[in-house]
Amino acid sequence: MIKTPLAIAATAAAGLSFAQPALGQSNDEKLGTVHFETSCKSDAQKLFDRGMLYQHSFWYRASQRVFEDVLKADPECGIAYWGIALSLLWNPHVPAPAKNLAEGVAVLATAKTVGAKTQRERDYLDALSAMYADYEKVDHRTRMQAYTKAMEQLAQRYPDDDEAQIYYALALNTSALPSDKTYANQLKGAAILEPIAIRQPQHPGVAHYLIHLYDYPPIAEKGLEAARRYARVAPASAHAQHMPSHIFTRVGYWKESIASNVESSRVANADKEGHDQLHAMDYLVYAYLQLGQDEKAAAVIGEMNAVTGFTETFIAGPYALAASPARYAVERGDWKAAAALQVRASPLAHVQAVTHFARALGAARSGNPEAAKADIAKLAELRDKLRDAKDAYWSEQVDIQRQVATAWMLYAEGKRDDALKVMSAAADAEDKTEKHPVTPGVPKPARELYGVMLLDSGNARDALVAFEATLKKEPNRLGAYVGAARAAEKSGESAKAHEYYSKVVAIADAADNTRTEVTDARAFLTKR
Repeated sequence: MIKTPLAIAATAAAGLSFAQPALGQSNDEKLGTVHFETSCKSDAQKLFDRGMLYQHSFWYRASQRVFEDVLKADPECGIAYWGIALSLLWNPHVPAPAKNLAEGVAVLATAKTVGAKTQRERDYLDALSAMYADYEKVDHRTRMQAYTKAMEQLAQRYPDDDEAQIYYALALNTSALPSDKTYANQLKGAAILEPIAIRQPQHPGVAHYLIHLYDYPPIAEKGLEAARRYARVAPASAHAQHMPSHIFTRVGYWKESIASNVESSRVANADKEGHDQLHAMDYLVYAYLQLGQDEKAAAVIGEMNAVTGFTETFIAGPYALAASPARYAVERGDWKAAAALQVRASPLAHVQAVTHFARALGAARSGNPEAAKADIAKLAELRDKLRDAKDAYWSEQVDIQRQVATAWMLYAEGKRDDALKVMSAAADAEDKTEKHPVTPGVPKPARELYGVMLLDSGNARDALVAFEATLKKEPNRLGAYVGAARAAEKSGESAKAHEYYSKVVAIADAADNTRTEVTDARAFLTKR
């Protein structure tokens, strides 16, 4: 029997010198070093610091349990309620489920009753309250901006409190506008954290949040040091093993991304953290596809279907389960498979949209524009649902998917000029925003698909421009290199064609034999 990549990794992991602990019992030395000063009893202080280790690696179930243990050790430790409420928000890059928000409001109300012993602790509780205030009426982004302002004031009030500075830097990132290509918030946050990284090199949150702050194409290389450090600082954390791949994906280091996510998936599986496991596996599928190793990508997708222990109302797990099969079909150009994808039931509109997009694109590219129309209509419906929910980011992303699918539907109907206009507009729209941290990337960039359409239309020179623009934003994408090579060859730019075909072979030297584009690249280079 052929072992899958993750099965091989699991076998190897069995020989490691330490076993993975149960939830909330990880060796603190393998999670980094954090000290958050409190007014609580000494035993409670030690527990509080442990809770912060989990919290800074987004290990929320564990952190919440430890903060609850803090209250058992010291019932008057009011700041522990801050830790519980912070844990209930889960990943700060996405809205927390309504159930969690309701629980958090109750926790903060209890904190007011119990009281915190110092003004600093009361200020922490007040700042976090901004994330919960009127959550039934006020949208996530507005509350996030209010929280960021509150954290700015907290950081200014306590300039020597590294934890206040760290959480302010994180808030700057999560509240940044996806359309701000100056990355002002992100660079400001990074400038706060870089000096702390020197003072506290073993702090998991500092390395973690620097990765998020640098997780953007023009500044990604700045995050390489933090990426490599975080994995070493917190080897017992699945998220810490995964996070380096955010930067590796941005710079096109596919083998490094694979190593990162194989380990992350193993640790998450051992700790029964379904969201972390599926999130890592989606990044793993993306990286394998960039190397042309489709069998390995397919094996991971097969394993994903057996993962449990995730929540349908939280995006990470459900998104991965929808996105990986979509990207597997679309990246390989298997349009019939894309058109036949089944929409997985989900309460999240943006999760459903991924599959409807792949289905519509698959139908159109298979020469069946009529079949694409139903899924395009569904994308419009899901976009409107997200708009009604005041989710500006995801409604825009789904609308870009609708535009891309519409362009290819028009193209399949023979309306090439109209199709190219719509496809160009979709690529422009996508370039003005940013990918979400929940995903390594869209199933296929709109700019890359625009290049494909231009090349198919006989406009090789403009296609080459589109593919090169894609590569500037997303280095080492195999499909973009293949497109650039073919466009350069058809444009008569032999030097560029040789350069790009060489890149194809270098990246995908170990690709599956079914990847004919790699075989074609080798054939071109052999003739030269």
